[in-house]
Amino acid sequence: MDRLDAMRVFLAVADAGSLSAGSKVLNAPLPSVSRKVADLERLLGTSLIIRTSRNVQLTDAGREYAEAARKIITDLEEAERRASGEYQTPRGTLTITMPIDYGHRYVLPVALSFMEKYPEVSLNLLSIDRTIQLITEGVDVAIRLGDLADSSLYAVKAGEFRVLTCASPAYLERYGTPAHPGELATHDGIIFDKQTFFWTFNVDGKPVEAIPRNRLQVNTATNCVAAALRGAGIARLFDYQVPDELSSGALVPILKEFGGGPYPIHIVYPRQGLLALKVRTFIDWALPRLRANTKTYSSDLGPPSK
Repeated sequence: MDRLDAMRVFLAVADAGSLSAGSKVLNAPLPSVSRKVADLERLLGTSLIIRTSRNVQLTDAGREYAEAARKIITDLEEAERRASGEYQTPRGTLTITMPIDYGHRYVLPVALSFMEKYPEVSLNLLSIDRTIQLITEGVDVAIRLGDLADSSLYAVKAGEFRVLTCASPAYLERYGTPAHPGELATHDGIIFDKQTFFWTFNVDGKPVEAIPRNRLQVNTATNCVAAALRGAGIARLFDYQVPDELSSGALVPILKEFGGGPYPIHIVYPRQGLLALKVRTFIDWALPRLRANTKTYSSDLGPPSK
């Protein structure tokens, strides 16, 4: 049995909360994950997890072992980075996770220019619209949108974004421009991925839900933008998704005085021991460029709504 591999599998299961979730994180067959955890328990002569039909719970021994295993793996990885010279020059594989749409528009160009600047660095870019466990899943840097949950991760602010309501000039000319969220009930809406909660507005300092008629539902931001451009209805989008459409006038922001935010954009990274030079160098490279992108698309919208 590969003990280090078994440790990593056990930590993935512990962090994910179930054997099946751990297998998805590791992209490994469930029977293989279950067997490796069982082999580790036999080796140690104790139960590490309590299995139920839906999840797992760590035993007292499991919690202590998880803490020790995490330190062992972290120390080993740091020793490997030292031996490979990662602290002397940026080199090695840098794994970055990012939201799909924001990542494609803004992070990918920054990451590719970084790779050109530092030829000894290889990139592994993961576009995922979910929060993942950085240490367990072997991720060096994450780009995250919105408020951060409390964690042991380090974070540096890279910009801001807002939610906006918009429609095409043709739609507004045909049906009129709503002056208050309460008027949306008489308008057609483009609902993105069943997210009716997205239609919450700041009215007199209180959150108020105002949902238009659901005549069109889409599951991608690209389709939401395309439908809005065709005059299919009123859309709710993030400002970074439509900078060109706003600056050209193809989409018109409405109900700006009832907006919320702004919401933060962060670069997030784990830090245990010395920070690898490839990570520190990428953060230094990405920060001013992402902040510049934020200023570019935000300048088309004017000051944030209050």
